[in-house]
Amino acid sequence: MKSIENTFKPAIPPKLSSMIQYSTQTGKRYPPGASTTPGGVNFCIFCRHAADVELLLYERCDSLKPFQIIILDPDINRTFFFWHVFVENLPSETAYTWRVGGPGDTRNTGFRFDKRRQLLDPWARAVSDKLWDRNQASDPNQESPYSMRAIVANDTDYNWEGDQPINRSLETSIIYELHVGGFTRDKSAKVEYPGTFRGVIEKIPYLKQLGITAVELLPIMAFDEQDIPKGTQNLGLNNYWGYSTHSFYSPHPGYCITPEKATHGHEFRDMVKALHNTGIGVILDVVFNHTAEGGADGPMINFKGFGNQDFYHLDEKDRRIYKDFTGCGNTVNCNHPMMAALIVECLEYWVREFHIDGFRFDLASIFSRGEDGEPMHHAPVLWNIEFSDILAHTKLIAEAWDAAGLYQVGNFPGFRWSEWNGCYRDVMRRFVRGDCGLISEVATRLSGSSDFYKANGRLPINSINFVTCHDGFTLNDLVSYDHKHNEGNGENNQDGSNENYSHNYGHEGPTNSTEIEYLRRCQAKNVMAILLLSQGVPMLLAGDEVLRSQGGNNNAYCQDNEVSWFDWRLLTKNQDMFRFVQQMIALRKRHPNLMRQRFLTGEKNSQRPRADISWHGYALNEPLWDDPDACYLAFTLDAVSDSEEPLYVMINMGENPVEAPMPNLPNYSWYLAVDTSHQSPQDIIEPSQQTQLTQSHYVVTPHSVVVLEGWADAVQRLTPL
Repeated sequence: MKSIENTFKPAIPPKLSSMIQYSTQTGKRYPPGASTTPGGVNFCIFCRHAADVELLLYERCDSLKPFQIIILDPDINRTFFFWHVFVENLPSETAYTWRVGGPGDTRNTGFRFDKRRQLLDPWARAVSDKLWDRNQASDPNQESPYSMRAIVANDTDYNWEGDQPINRSLETSIIYELHVGGFTRDKSAKVEYPGTFRGVIEKIPYLKQLGITAVELLPIMAFDEQDIPKGTQNLGLNNYWGYSTHSFYSPHPGYCITPEKATHGHEFRDMVKALHNTGIGVILDVVFNHTAEGGADGPMINFKGFGNQDFYHLDEKDRRIYKDFTGCGNTVNCNHPMMAALIVECLEYWVREFHIDGFRFDLASIFSRGEDGEPMHHAPVLWNIEFSDILAHTKLIAEAWDAAGLYQVGNFPGFRWSEWNGCYRDVMRRFVRGDCGLISEVATRLSGSSDFYKANGRLPINSINFVTCHDGFTLNDLVSYDHKHNEGNGENNQDGSNENYSHNYGHEGPTNSTEIEYLRRCQAKNVMAILLLSQGVPMLLAGDEVLRSQGGNNNAYCQDNEVSWFDWRLLTKNQDMFRFVQQMIALRKRHPNLMRQRFLTGEKNSQRPRADISWHGYALNEPLWDDPDACYLAFTLDAVSDSEEPLYVMINMGENPVEAPMPNLPNYSWYLAVDTSHQSPQDIIEPSQQTQLTQSHYVVTPHSVVVLEGWADAVQRLTPL
């Protein structure tokens, strides 16, 4: 091992221009990354085929020149496929990069070693993109110092004050998909640090008031904000959603207040601990299927330079070409032994060090592709995640498809993996807008999608039910637009889905028509009511509860502006919608019969004298399963215990009113709880304010959902909250 003086003139203050060179030792091959100890920092990197490796140390993350370059000796600083060195007394907050040389012949080997490129540690605990220039880094003819930088972080002394992952059961969970930056970046948020983890902390009382039990955060692992198409970049836009990860171990610096001080871990932990203190769990949307390095014309950030042929799926005949099952330029080789180990250890790291409660895996079907790119049922990485001791109580949620046509909803490998139920989304959108003849499938989705999960021993909690998410129309736009309006993305409206199963009800976009606005609001409430009355796990999109709009943009991945941000003025403007969603969540929470652990059977049992569910149409017990013109479905849901009330739910998405017969339950009376056709506050009524219905039928108006609660005649009416 050799340590040499930097031959460049340091771009640091004069008092540091004669900075001493830190002494070094051999170092250790485990763990990868930069590990701080009382005596210094151990650096380790996996690079199987490297011929020579250098570690570059910088005083700050924005220093252009390193103050010390350490050349690693392969006879001393290499163990198996790991290169390592220990730097004595090196302080925290020191920035660093790697340079790696090795064999060429990219066509036949896939190697992309390039000593002109400074590489970011894939195991870095804190990173900086302050100097990053994606365009320069993508130019193979330029040697650029404007690289990503890793920062030595020493955050092992964090005081969790007894905090642990919440471990709430999935059947009682209500998930809220939230973008950390956009949630508080608008000036209407009135927080001290907009768009940061700290900003979310300031809005926790709002989340608690709404009643959700977990936030699902769009990607918070460090991602490349410059990873967007050229035309989009020319409009001054950036990558907003974050599905362009490059560093799986580091929180995103853009959500931190002082990332240059390597406070990423502390700031993120503060948010997790604050959410946990109010009973709200934290689920991370993670992107292991591709990275920010893109395809052959993309930049070299880290994985390409350390082990391109190991970390990515490459074409067998011409290994310069990246197989693209993700639509993002490259595909991570998830079942390569090293990559599989990195993924599993990374997930365990976030649970162990950050107390994460669950993960949602973007394009998770990539995980089931073997090293040849073909689907495999017993994919090692998936089963290693499922059987990990550290992840045993962690929620696992799969987006069970990829961009190459592998669709695994209902058939994702593994047993305890829940799935984003895209079929639920599509059929409920069609049903609510008035498509007829869907009654049988709607009933199946409402009752937990047993057709997908029951036969192989899975449960209702395997279905994550949603109608809207970050990708697509917001709830308000779903009932306001027939077509997408993505012109502002700079891709000539060619991006985003063309089939949204939406409806504008007579006018495209905002309107002054009170009649259209009334119908749209009813439809928005219908969506929320159906979602929260369904077996399985409901997921809401942040802002839908106050009717946030993106102006018809159904692919706002690049809109880090008012198009995507949460406008907190809507809480006042649409208070009635917020109240409706809040009260629907409360209704779900007080009814265990909406959160069943097992599938409904429609049969009686020894514990309950009535069937757990009875389906109805225009007449009791005569559902309209095969009626191609039917847009009406009703059901009676029995209570789970004597302390709960049975429910009678009527859903009319047709154009005509339905005079629905009311079931006769001996010793019970029906009370009106929900009627989405009514104006607030009569659209949803708290138990203490409900009135008894004495008639034999209830008229269900077009485009409305009605819920009745059955109260025992001998029980005094009290609010059960």
